Amino acid sequence: MSLINPEIKVCKGLRCCQVFLWVLIICLLVVCVEPFSVLVDRVERSGVFCWNRKPLKVKVLSTVLYYSGLSYRVVARVLRESARFAHESVRLWFRRLKEALPKPERVRRRVVAVDETKLKLNGEQLYVWAAVDVKTKEVLACRVSWTRNIMQAETFLRKVLEACVNNPLILVDKGPWYPEALYNLGLKWRHVTFGMRNRIERWFGILKARTKRFYNNFPNNSTMQSTKTFMETFIAWYNTLLKIKS
Repeated sequence: MSLINPEIKVCKGLRCCQVFLWVLIICLLVVCVEPFSVLVDRVERSGVFCWNRKPLKVKVLSTVLYYSGLSYRVVARVLRESARFAHESVRLWFRRLKEALPKPERVRRRVVAVDETKLKLNGEQLYVWAAVDVKTKEVLACRVSWTRNIMQAETFLRKVLEACVNNPLILVDKGPWYPEALYNLGLKWRHVTFGMRNRIERWFGILKARTKRFYNNFPNNSTMQSTKTFMETFIAWYNTLLKIKS
């Protein structure tokens, strides 16, 4: 007599069908629209891959699927009919393609919303700081830290200013670490709970929708550096896809 409950088998089967159906829809949407070709052309012009033993479209598609929420292993399994590759290749392609994606331009910006959110690394809480241009929705900078204080806030804000030729108005919440840091940098700021500051809250929603795939806790083999790399790459992909869609 089988010790496995048939209902569990059915549930797992339905879950697998849902995942693969979802992946199929994403593949059709990505491959059949013009933005995907634009993305492939940009990667090809960048020359980040010296040798393309695997089709370039497969590399780009695999990274888009991973960005969308699938795991390395699922991406490799889904695309195995197009090309055979290890799940570790998806991780390497995802990070390598960051070099082909442009960083935020240093331009004049009127209003920037900043905030921080909590994630975990190997079970320990850390903070992700982010800044969004309210007008363009572009993520200008991010920082990952173990603590949340004036020094961390000032360091993060200096990084935000690298994408600005002027001193924009900064929108903040009630975090006590912001006022002194903003004063030290000579920046004007405004405490805003809703309205224009919703831009940063929405972006954190997009980030959490991705990180909840690993329960908002970077796995045991992750380090602070690999977490920073993930964040920088995720933001680079977000900004690029944002511009292509617009």
